[in-house]
Amino acid sequence: MKTPFWLLSLLATQALAQPAPKPTTRPTLTIETIMQDPKTWVGTSPTNPYWSDDSKTIYFNWNPERALGDSLYKVALTGKTPAKPAKVSVAERLSLPTAPVEAYNKTYTQRLFDKNGDIYWLDVKTGRIRQLTNTVEPESDPVFTGDEKAVVFRRGGSNLYKFDLQTGELTQLTDFRPTTKKAEPKSTDEEKFLKTEQLRLSTVIRERKENKDEAERINKANRPKRPKEIYLDDKRLMTAQLSPNGRYVTYKVGKNPSNAKNTIVPNYVTESGYTEDISGRTKVGAPLMSQEFMVYDIQKDTVWTVSTKSIPGINDKQADLPTPKGAKADTTKKARPVTINGPVWSDDGKLAVVVVRSQDNKDRWIMRLDLGDSAPKLALLDRQHEDSWVGGPGVGGGFSPGNMNFLADNQTLWFQSEADGYSHIYTINVQTASSKKQLTKGKFEVQQVQLSKDKTHFFLQTNEMHPGEQHFYRMPVTGGERTRLTTMSGANDVTLSPDETRMAIRYSTSNKPWELYVVDVPTAGKKGSPNSTPVKLTDSPTDAFKAYPWRVPAFVTIPSRDGQPIYARLYKPDSISPVKANGKAVVFVHGAGYLQNAHKWWSQYFREYMFHNLLVDKGYTVLDIDYRASAGYGRDWRTGIYRFMGGKDLEDHVDAAKWLVQTQGVKEKSIGIYGGSYGGFITLMAMFTTPDVFAAGAALRPVTDWAAYNHGYTANILNEPQADSLSYRRSSPINFAEGLKGHLLICHGMVDVNVHYQDAVRLAQRLIELRKENWELASYPVEDHGFVEPTSWMDEYKRILKLFEERL
Repeated sequence: MKTPFWLLSLLATQALAQPAPKPTTRPTLTIETIMQDPKTWVGTSPTNPYWSDDSKTIYFNWNPERALGDSLYKVALTGKTPAKPAKVSVAERLSLPTAPVEAYNKTYTQRLFDKNGDIYWLDVKTGRIRQLTNTVEPESDPVFTGDEKAVVFRRGGSNLYKFDLQTGELTQLTDFRPTTKKAEPKSTDEEKFLKTEQLRLSTVIRERKENKDEAERINKANRPKRPKEIYLDDKRLMTAQLSPNGRYVTYKVGKNPSNAKNTIVPNYVTESGYTEDISGRTKVGAPLMSQEFMVYDIQKDTVWTVSTKSIPGINDKQADLPTPKGAKADTTKKARPVTINGPVWSDDGKLAVVVVRSQDNKDRWIMRLDLGDSAPKLALLDRQHEDSWVGGPGVGGGFSPGNMNFLADNQTLWFQSEADGYSHIYTINVQTASSKKQLTKGKFEVQQVQLSKDKTHFFLQTNEMHPGEQHFYRMPVTGGERTRLTTMSGANDVTLSPDETRMAIRYSTSNKPWELYVVDVPTAGKKGSPNSTPVKLTDSPTDAFKAYPWRVPAFVTIPSRDGQPIYARLYKPDSISPVKANGKAVVFVHGAGYLQNAHKWWSQYFREYMFHNLLVDKGYTVLDIDYRASAGYGRDWRTGIYRFMGGKDLEDHVDAAKWLVQTQGVKEKSIGIYGGSYGGFITLMAMFTTPDVFAAGAALRPVTDWAAYNHGYTANILNEPQADSLSYRRSSPINFAEGLKGHLLICHGMVDVNVHYQDAVRLAQRLIELRKENWELASYPVEDHGFVEPTSWMDEYKRILKLFEERL
């Protein structure tokens, strides 16, 4: 029996490794140290791993040399042990195909890719590459036709072309024109009369016209067939796609409203020396783009608009919106505007599915798209309605239909839905619109799904072991037992090899940054945990970073006032901390709202994680909770802030602060709070509406008035301000600034194109008018929403540390 490469590597590693002595003290951390360029202090973790087509080499971006930018590296797996990571030469990198994606033929023996604006064909077994185009105008998004004899791609971002793989013939399939068709000049009645009289009176003129008309008819008959000219007028073309049988082109057109006002962000520190305006976004409630879903029947040379009028529930009105005082309830029936994504086609090209989303995001309809000789029709397969908003992992939105595709029978569609409160996998028969079946079930989320190439099972990433862990599983397409394929506690971000026999795993823990591992996939059908051990391929942190014994936080659950468990990270001084617990505490609030941070892997808030270690070294207790609306806990947790941001999410923080006092020896008047973006918003709401709970707070790049934020995020949660003003008023900190008692620090980048600096300025004016003196605003002239310059990070966190040191 041949010894697997991973076992030899593991034995060699164990033979050389010596147990590291436990540290007795901790080096001193400073703001200058932890906020310096992470590339030179922390190190750069490997990112974007992908496999060679023969599954024998892993490629990834890495920067162990601390250069200005990452480089491409590779690890060969052809020997008994993995080779050491090697930097890919420029010449090799230029010759490599792009990472394997879904542009395969049905048997996975050929694939297509675009590179540098040209289209390529690749033989998977031999690695032979054939360049199909070489043009100035860029081509992209290649796919095989249904019969796999040709390749369809997009040129210049709009029109579709077909390249015949046997003959090399190139055919233009669409002729979208971003203009308005010129109207034919119209003759007056007088002109028509004169023309008719001249033809009646002159035989020569009449014969010349007849000859000219005949010549035009013959010329037209002899011209090669061209695609129909489709004029877009003032509309924008989106997502043109050819059906597998080559007959239909589906596409979307959108029209931007003329009355939607855009914001501007002034940029004061510029290369030109002048103040320059950055074009911004619209604000929530502004008119949205109207969209239509179209079908171009090539055979009939006809364009159809897909009608949405008969969609069940399309006229439903939002039940929870208050009727303005003195106004009558609107009882008129009016179809809600929608967007349609897809279609997703069966492999045999006989069935197509689209996903329809209402613009108010209360409904998602999965529908069969029936195409024939007459106007296209929609047939309902599944409807998910939420009084709050539809969302969750794999459910889609924007321009994505979500995770879905057909199984091997070309009739069964699998998809994800939060119908039971958690994102799970379902199947339904598309042909009969029946036999809906739930394949996964439980209080966990299916976060990623990949159908195996033989379509017999799924590969899944879920958090069923613990909300703060991610593991990779295999499950039959009929459902049933899931086999866990990963063993390491933390996050296992898996990239499966093309032959599905190996896994490249980006893995991290709460105190160790991401590294790359490789391991064999256990044989299908074998029960229990996999018996192979992942082999570590990279070692990224600097020696200086490794010298500090970074803490593993305690993962705790805190009871909320409504009985729900709040998952949290808890940091406390330990036996080698330079300062014992001093009764002071800081609560950190993560950003984004829908994001998870009380997990067991390396946080994207790694600077804050290091700052928390610094605080604990000074005797603080630090708590970091996944409050209401955080990701990873299902629909009801995700939507717990509907119509009231600063409601249950803030209550969770207040409950957590009380828990610190009751169970962790924290002094009641010595608790601070801080966070950025949504975390800055919660900090403001805490300081303004629960001023006796938190003695000091640092609000970084905070939203102060939700009516000034963007539409896509805000309207889901608070509806539109003109329709639900109550939700905006009770959710916006600027309305409660008079409640400030403790000391407040506000930090904001002045070229923030996400949460505009205007939010901080408007709040500052409000505090001035309220005669508040216990606050300060620190402005950062060259920073956007996410700071870039180490000096900005240093200045910001020195201010935060000073606030807590002086005011707690």
